[in-house]
Amino acid sequence: MTERYALFFDIDGTLVSFKTHEIPSSTVLALTQAKENGSRVYIATGRPPMIITNLGVIEHLIDGYITTNGALCYIGNKLVCCQPIPKQDVVTCVEDAKKKGYSLIVVGRKDVAVLDPTGDVDRIFRQMLAVKNLSKASPLEDVLQQDILQLTPFFPASYEPELMARMPLCVSGRWHPEFTDITANGADKGKGIIAMACHEGFDPSRTIAFGDGGNDTSMILQAGIGIAMGNAINELKQQADYVTTSVDEDGILYALRHFRVIQ
Repeated sequence: MTERYALFFDIDGTLVSFKTHEIPSSTVLALTQAKENGSRVYIATGRPPMIITNLGVIEHLIDGYITTNGALCYIGNKLVCCQPIPKQDVVTCVEDAKKKGYSLIVVGRKDVAVLDPTGDVDRIFRQMLAVKNLSKASPLEDVLQQDILQLTPFFPASYEPELMARMPLCVSGRWHPEFTDITANGADKGKGIIAMACHEGFDPSRTIAFGDGGNDTSMILQAGIGIAMGNAINELKQQADYVTTSVDEDGILYALRHFRVIQ
């Protein structure tokens, strides 16, 4: 007998390997079986929709998306929730990036702008994370006319408290040592799970969340069962209910078998 859950998956380092930039075949098999057994599959990522380009082999299995760390959630063409960053905090971050010369990704409701004076965005996103579509970025002036859902500045963790003190209406979720994702207060992956549960009518206690980075903490704590990948940061492992093997060692397959979502 298998169990039915609403399953939530981070992308980078959880579904998709940092080494191969692909979803392991064992994960595709596990999600296929989970769906056949009646579970639902949701994405919970810091990526904006424009750069969610690496899920092709499982797209047909996905029931909904939590994107930009919970600031934009949707199911098909239906908007579940949208929480933009207050304008004054957007201005604070953009002006700080220009003044101090660090790279910044500005995610609007429809488009994305990229400031990359140091080349960090290109080096990390294109070369290390194999992100596509950033070449389709729009001019900053155009994007700033839209609601801004997420700001991704490239600076070390040591500078983060100083900037966030000047952005009181925002929260930071760091999943990489060289950059962080900033969203409005109230927008995180954990609250995205609650929004999806309210919209879809499932019990939040019947959820399982998988993650590996700091921005996954809220959903690991919110889910009925929070699972850290074997390659996750230690802080997340300490918060998780269960630690599975790494993304490259069939971690999702093992965990779904452990909790009897699949056989």
